Amino acid sequence: MSFSKNSKFEIMANPIEDADCGIAFLSGLFHACGQLTKNSEGLRADLVTDLKEMFDYANAIVKKLYGDTLSLEISDDYIINKTTYYRIMFPLDISERVLVDCGILELNGGITIKREIDRNILQDEECKRSFIVGAYIGCSTSSIRLSELGSQTATTGYHLEFASHTYEFLKGLQELLSEFSITSKLVERKKIFVLYLKDSEAIKDLLALVGAGQSVLDLSDEMAKRGLRNTVNRQVNCINANINKTVEASLKQVEAINLINRKIGLESLPEDLQEVAVLRLANQQESMEELLKLSTIKLTKSGLNHRFRRLLKIADILRER
Repeated sequence: MSFSKNSKFEIMANPIEDADCGIAFLSGLFHACGQLTKNSEGLRADLVTDLKEMFDYANAIVKKLYGDTLSLEISDDYIINKTTYYRIMFPLDISERVLVDCGILELNGGITIKREIDRNILQDEECKRSFIVGAYIGCSTSSIRLSELGSQTATTGYHLEFASHTYEFLKGLQELLSEFSITSKLVERKKIFVLYLKDSEAIKDLLALVGAGQSVLDLSDEMAKRGLRNTVNRQVNCINANINKTVEASLKQVEAINLINRKIGLESLPEDLQEVAVLRLANQQESMEELLKLSTIKLTKSGLNHRFRRLLKIADILRER
């Protein structure tokens, strides 16, 4: 199951008891995934979602506030990209009242649909939080994938977003989040608007705000795993680079020593160079540190490097001749 769905299930394990918070939550849901259907019988409010469990959560709130129950419908029309979508339908006799209470409709001699968030229903921080919870459950998605510590599979970055056809809703949601010091960005993508968070700390703050505490811990754990994996990868890359450097240097030294041996013989070299030449030929795979341990005379790494440079220079002279 996805990280996003797990966080939503975690949120819905905690019922909303306060009536004002219940209205704010329903308002967030309607803005995020609501639909209005008008026919000869009247105006009906619906919610469209791929989260079937949302039905019981919303139904409990509606039953407590309005004494009525919702109904659930599914049809082939709502299967998109192998994902099943459900239509949660409000009864006709309370639909208009619920929409007005949630700040979605305004009755002023006619019916006006309000695209902006009605700040009148966000009376305090708890109501604001409940609205954000409704928006989160209604239209948020995330590309976050949790990985195993030992997994070598590449993982995605940290990305969470709200998508909607209504700019005013997402702009208002962005302002709400900023009131809780959560920074987000709003863009237009393929004729829809997207409010997104890419900073892992901002995502953790949002999860904590909507009541997904376990998801915050899971994300923190994932960040630690990725940090450890990146550290290990950097160390391995550094070790490999050093090995390659050592092998390359050793090959050049061996090639130079063999050339000198063929042209003038190693015995023609000064004693100090003869020793390091023989030492390198006998230990072609060893690093400079290992050669120092094997040497019978006291040398520093700098001194050993200096002698190898002298051998390379002699080989270059012989090549020119």
